[in-house]
Amino acid sequence: MLVRDAMSTVILTLGPAHTLRQAATLMSARRVGAAVVLDPDAGGIGILTERDILNSLGLGQNPDAERTHAHTTTDVVFAAPTWTLEEAARAMTHGGFRHLVVLDRGDVAGIVSVRDIVRRWIPVREPTPAP
Repeated sequence: MLVRDAMSTVILTLGPAHTLRQAATLMSARRVGAAVVLDPDAGGIGILTERDILNSLGLGQNPDAERTHAHTTTDVVFAAPTWTLEEAARAMTHGGFRHLVVLDRGDVAGIVSVRDIVRRWIPVREPTPAP
């Protein structure tokens, strides 16, 4: 199975000036754990995760004052839609992260998460009828 079969294609994108509170609100509303941050001044494509927001809060920083650009990972490991899920899982394990931005011909095509991969590897079971 390939990354394209598991990735989310509806992507939350943020700008570098969004506050962490705005990012958290949007991520919560969309029920996603990561957002793509598009910042042409800082190299283009980055990723902001729920862990980045949590780390900021843990440091006592103000989520209404902190901007995404200060917490975005810019040395992103990108996946291709043609990678196998095993390749994606290996990259995540090696890098110690749970999300990969998927690029197709240089454009953001989706995000794949550990959860997306597990959902593809583990068949969904039908609920057992009540007796």
